[in-house]
Amino acid sequence: MANLKDRVAIVTGGSRGQGEAEARLLAEAGAAVMVCDVLEAEGEALAGALRAQGHEARFLTLDVSSGESWKNAIEAVRGWKGRLDVLVNNAGIINRKSLNDTPLEAWERLIGINLTGTFLGIQAAAPLMRENGGGSIVNISSNSAFSGHYDPAYTASKWGVRGLTRTAAMEYVSWGIRVNSVCPGLIVTGLNANAPHLQPMIGLTPMKRSGTPEEVAKLVLFLAGEDSSFITGEDFLIDGGFTSGAGYRRVAVETGLYES
Repeated sequence: MANLKDRVAIVTGGSRGQGEAEARLLAEAGAAVMVCDVLEAEGEALAGALRAQGHEARFLTLDVSSGESWKNAIEAVRGWKGRLDVLVNNAGIINRKSLNDTPLEAWERLIGINLTGTFLGIQAAAPLMRENGGGSIVNISSNSAFSGHYDPAYTASKWGVRGLTRTAAMEYVSWGIRVNSVCPGLIVTGLNANAPHLQPMIGLTPMKRSGTPEEVAKLVLFLAGEDSSFITGEDFLIDGGFTSGAGYRRVAVETGLYES
C-alpha cells in the first residue's frame, strides 16, 4: 500500500459507493481525508467512522458544480491542514436517457456535475497544491469515454474528462502536479446492484464479472502516491477487458476460435 502519511486529500462524491471506498483506502494509507459530497448524513457518518478507526477525516458539504462551493472547500482544507496533496474528482451522476429523450435541463445538470465539476475542482485545487510543491489529481472518467454509450450526456461528460485530464497535465506539470484519469467499466455498488443491464454487461465482459469499488480505489491510491511519480496525462481503464475487444471476443467464442 502507498504511504500517504502527512498528505492531505479531497474526495468528491465521497459519501458512498466508489467514493467511499476511495476515501477509506486513502485514509488507511495515512492521508488526512476531506470527504466532500452533497449527501451530508452519509458523509458525516463516514468521516466519523474513519476517525473512530484512528484516521484523520472530516466531512464538508460540496456542490461540485459551484465555483463558490469549491472556493469554500479549498479554504476549509487550507484552514484544517494548510496544504493539499491529492484531489480525487469522483463526483458524478448518470442520466440513462437516449439522445432524443434527453431534455436540455438534464443535459446541463449532468455536464455541470461530471465535467464542469471536474474543471472547477482542478482549477481550485491546483494553486494550493503548488504552494507545497505539487500533488496528484485523479479524475474519474469511464470506459464509456472510449465508445458511444447510449447515454449521450454521460458519454460526452466522460470523454470531456479525458481531454481535460490531458490539458491539465500539460499545464500543471511545471507546478509539480500530475493529472490522470481512471476509467472504470461495470462497477457494482448498492446504487446499481439490481439494475437490468448488469447481467448482459457481465456476460459480455471478458473476465465474466463486474468490478468492485475497492478495486477502483486501489488504482486511485496508486495514482495518488509516489509509486506513480513518472505518470501524468494518462487514462487507466479498469473494466475487465471490456474496452479491449469484448465484442470481438464474443464473436470468436461463438465461432469456436476462443474457448468460452
